[in-house]
Amino acid sequence: MKHLETEILIKGRPEQVWAVLTDFPRYPEWNPFIRQAEGDLRTGGRLRVRIHPPGGRPMTFRPLVRAARPGTELRWQGRVLLPGLFDGEHVFRMEPTGDGQVRFTQSERFRGLLVPLFPGSLYANTLRGFEAMNLALKDRVEGNR
Repeated sequence: MKHLETEILIKGRPEQVWAVLTDFPRYPEWNPFIRQAEGDLRTGGRLRVRIHPPGGRPMTFRPLVRAARPGTELRWQGRVLLPGLFDGEHVFRMEPTGDGQVRFTQSERFRGLLVPLFPGSLYANTLRGFEAMNLALKDRVEGNR
């Protein structure tokens, strides 16, 4: 198993972060990591997501939405080929800090037989993509873009 996690503080309310995070048609305007997303944004729904990891090749996948709780959490499960080979659970969490900010956490837990065989650069590039997206989300929510 491999786990990646990043977090950032964003001035605003969880509902504001959620509104930007789930406005998929506007992703090309601001999101450097997830350039396209569309689909059924509800628990049990299926999405189509295209990521562009820095230094890596773009990938498109169709994850299953595991949780869609407005202002709190969006979580999806994706996989490569068959279950158990290379599965990833991606999580976005929004937690109010009590001082007019939101702690936004983005993480992914990779599991499966192929996880140890993928190069470390895949995980490093993915982490850099998370960080770039977090900064862009912060700018977007705070009105800097």
